[in-house]
Amino acid sequence: MENRQSFIISGLTIVGEKETIEHGYIHVNRGRIIKMGRTSERVDLNDSPHVYTFSSNFSLIPGMIDVHIHGANGADTMDASSEALDTLSKALPMEGTTSFLATTMTQSPEAIEKALVNVSEYVKNGTKPGHAEILGIHLEGPFISKEKIGAQPLEFVAKPSVEQFKTFQKEADNLIKLVTLAPEEDDHHALMSYLKSEGIVISIGHSNATYKQVNEAIQSGATHVTHLYNGMTGFHHREPGVVGAALLRKELTAELIVDGIHSDPAVIDLAFRQKGKEQLVLITDSMRAKCLKNGQYDLGGQTVYVKDGRAELENGHLAGSVLKMSDAFRNMMEFTNASLEDVVEMTSANPAKELNLFDRLGSLEEGKDADLVVLDENRQVVMTFCKGNLAYERKGSD
Repeated sequence: MENRQSFIISGLTIVGEKETIEHGYIHVNRGRIIKMGRTSERVDLNDSPHVYTFSSNFSLIPGMIDVHIHGANGADTMDASSEALDTLSKALPMEGTTSFLATTMTQSPEAIEKALVNVSEYVKNGTKPGHAEILGIHLEGPFISKEKIGAQPLEFVAKPSVEQFKTFQKEADNLIKLVTLAPEEDDHHALMSYLKSEGIVISIGHSNATYKQVNEAIQSGATHVTHLYNGMTGFHHREPGVVGAALLRKELTAELIVDGIHSDPAVIDLAFRQKGKEQLVLITDSMRAKCLKNGQYDLGGQTVYVKDGRAELENGHLAGSVLKMSDAFRNMMEFTNASLEDVVEMTSANPAKELNLFDRLGSLEEGKDADLVVLDENRQVVMTFCKGNLAYERKGSD
């Protein structure tokens, strides 16, 4: 694919940070957005930049940010190889994802550290043109509840430990940005207090916590919930659990896997009605089988059986997903009354804000990185640009 230093995307509906612009244009130069507005007002700022022209029923949205993804197209973060991260970061623009947190899982400390070192070294080498950017690491486990392991290997579950986390973070060269843990297992909230002091997002997940324990965790700095409804105490009228706290407490931003498998569309709608667009983040939690056929795959040394969109362990537990962000985007609009603009908040703006990267990512605004996704009238991905580099183009789209 030919990558151009300067280009214009014109004629389509642009979901901008401050307003939605019909018949709009956006001008990109050297990987950044330098101008945007209505096509009727367009003034080319250099000599005849290339123009991609679309009709107004197409949309331009900011690149999506997946803060919880293990793998895709045969690769997994825990493979601990640069080839795996190459495969993953190259595959994601096809679904409109332009940046992500490489997500680990519960394994031996040695295996986790090997994966962390690998991500650190990969990031040091810089993002390849046309690849999704690794923004950091989501450490999912091992500091979780044995009662709510889901597809995490029981034998490697560990008590929350500040010292162990410090070792992990050193190996990761400070790239761990989000940690999933079970707050009820964190004695005196020592790890949560440390994470808060370091500015790391604390996420409640794989947790058997009570409603009271979640409220206490919020006081210690918890602000995020990992894959809402899954891997946590459910709602009961005498014990609201993690789900009840997630739905009620405005301090918590909740992840949603919107594939119609992990959660019924009705409870996705419930979450949207209760939390609103400001407090939800769409994720995939996908594993290596995404983009591949039905069959058997590995997840942390466990065999996963994938058939017709479901990824399960032999015991029937869901084992991540094969969901694409573009599908989650469309499903969210189908399952709820969320608008295009609402879903952009949940896939781009909210994760960027949580990671303190909204100054350059998460919305379309002059001066920001040119992470761009063109959607057709059916919300299917037509083109994806990562920092102004054409990363994906659907055949016959231009």
